[in-house]
Amino acid sequence: MTRVLITGITGMVGSHLLDYLIDQTDWIIYGVLRWRSSLDNIRQHIKRINNGDRIHLLYADLRDSMSIDHAVQISLPDYVFHLAAQSYPKTSFDSPLDTMDTNIQGTERLLGALRRHSKEAIIHICSSSEVFGRVSSDKLPINEECTFHPASPYAISKVGTDLIGRYYAEAYGMCVITTRMFTHTGPRRGDIFAESSFAKQIAMIEAGMIDPVVKTGNLDSLRTWADVRDAVRAYYMMLTINPTPGEYYNIGGVFTLSIRDMLSKLIGLAKYSPIDVETEPERLRPIDADLQVPDTNKFKNHTGWEPTIKFEKTMEDLLNYWREQVNLKKYFLTR
Repeated sequence: MTRVLITGITGMVGSHLLDYLIDQTDWIIYGVLRWRSSLDNIRQHIKRINNGDRIHLLYADLRDSMSIDHAVQISLPDYVFHLAAQSYPKTSFDSPLDTMDTNIQGTERLLGALRRHSKEAIIHICSSSEVFGRVSSDKLPINEECTFHPASPYAISKVGTDLIGRYYAEAYGMCVITTRMFTHTGPRRGDIFAESSFAKQIAMIEAGMIDPVVKTGNLDSLRTWADVRDAVRAYYMMLTINPTPGEYYNIGGVFTLSIRDMLSKLIGLAKYSPIDVETEPERLRPIDADLQVPDTNKFKNHTGWEPTIKFEKTMEDLLNYWREQVNLKKYFLTR
């Protein structure tokens, strides 16, 4: 029976990948999480986990070599999706060493354990479009050969993650494949990210919990948006359609607009009017990757993948997710 290991299974991407693999495969799924990780995103699967179904949770931390080695020895995976990371760029300015330890050395710990115990595994290393950082407009759309110019400690850590993956492929003959995923979002997106923060604030405004003002950071950054459910399908296709050791791919959507215009679309979906917008200085980064528009032809040509979920559907589902979360919180607060 095919076995798969997912690091970061309780995150937005990990939980949607779990959903996809449950529906589309018969694989035995091992998910790595920290002891304090919230199980909210995989709540629908908890009963199956407790009943000893196909899903098994392993407690480990990317900063702890012994726990990672133990998780790999138990799972002995055929496929690996390495999604776990300190993934918030703004936090990385305050905690650069923790970010780099988790993302760079954590990836080294995982790949080292896989080399020892599951060297034949097909491995996905999740880098980030943030490695490209500050890109001039004449280099758009960004292809895989664009020069790295990271604009945050997080982005620097993902450059390390990216290079470690290719190193293991070239030095040890392991099937390691790296993705630079551009902006992707949808239900379960953490509220530390711009579009999810905006959606949560709108849901709270609708519920009468805060004043009708959305607090924002930089609204001028240009992004190409993808849905997380399209992203996990891309990851699955990458590892199962002629996986090529050492390859690296840009993956992203087809709908490009600024953070400002994205916010306008979210406000247009609100059930409250008018809603004001206010910049909050503490939400601004010291430096920002403000042109994130991908060239995804290499990946599409290799796999045939195309995004299928419209941007409007993604925003609607994200806002509905936060309406559900806010109403649930309000229910318990008023009991």
